Amino acid sequence: MKAIVNTIPGYRVYEYLLVLSPHEELWNKVMEIKKRFAHEYKWEQAVRGRPYLALVNFMQYEMMEKRIAGRLKTIAMGQYPFKTELKNFGSFPSHTIYVSVATKLPIQALVKGIRRDAQRLMKLSDHNKPHFILEPHLTIARKLKPSQYEKAWLEYRHKNFTGRFIASGMTLLKRPAGIPGDQRIKYYPVERFEFQNLPVLTRQGELFG
Repeated sequence: MKAIVNTIPGYRVYEYLLVLSPHEELWNKVMEIKKRFAHEYKWEQAVRGRPYLALVNFMQYEMMEKRIAGRLKTIAMGQYPFKTELKNFGSFPSHTIYVSVATKLPIQALVKGIRRDAQRLMKLSDHNKPHFILEPHLTIARKLKPSQYEKAWLEYRHKNFTGRFIASGMTLLKRPAGIPGDQRIKYYPVERFEFQNLPVLTRQGELFG
């Protein structure tokens, strides 16, 4: 992403993240694991990333934000709240360790619906397309060095963890673009979209209007 884009008034580019958030007790439980990981494996980045369950990551001009938020609100209107079960740990060799999601299907269906109905609005350019996360997971630590990963995974592959929460809405987060992957720049919330489980006919006008 060229930094000059951010210097043009009205054409600022932001990095957006659409997430499901666990309830406070579970959030704190996962944060404790992240803090312990950061201490034991000397990886401070583990505590910078918050315990969200990411659905979509994309870059877009800020002027598109209201249209995207409107589309996400409409999608959420037709989505039913669902239970999300977390169980034990998984990994993406050789760089990421995460809490595994046992109930993947409702999340995957939601992500596919967002891709179908909002992908066009989320695409910044041919080189900056939205990333739809169809393998749901809750990150403990990412961008690990291979040696860190190997040592940590020897421990975490045998650890047990359970948790559950009701996904009753999704939250759009944003942060200024310009330094891809720099976790020191925090995301902050734009808007939360409540899942209302309304019949499709009541929202078609908004979705396709």
